[in-house]
Amino acid sequence: MIKLIVLYGTPTDPAAFDEYYKSTHIPLAEKIPGVRRIEVAKMASLDGSTPQFHLQAELYFDDQAALMSALGTPEGAAAGADVANFATGGATMLVGDVMEEAGL
Repeated sequence: MIKLIVLYGTPTDPAAFDEYYKSTHIPLAEKIPGVRRIEVAKMASLDGSTPQFHLQAELYFDDQAALMSALGTPEGAAAGADVANFATGGATMLVGDVMEEAGL
């Protein structure tokens, strides 16, 4: 399994970011063909300081080919283009190969 990891920097207006993300962006992401699961986590730091990232999203796909195919669809393109509408703190995208057992 492969996951697309998106790390969103701290936005200029966190409340507006959260509302837009929930009401507009997630529904777009849910339409991407081949998405098996979406997980979203709001970030915090252990020491109480402001973390580098505001939010982390993980979109799971069967494999690298499924991810690349999904990103090339109109739905994938729409979700990708939408990031510019709300991610005022920037967005870092990574790909992770999910390891089924710890230590592999």
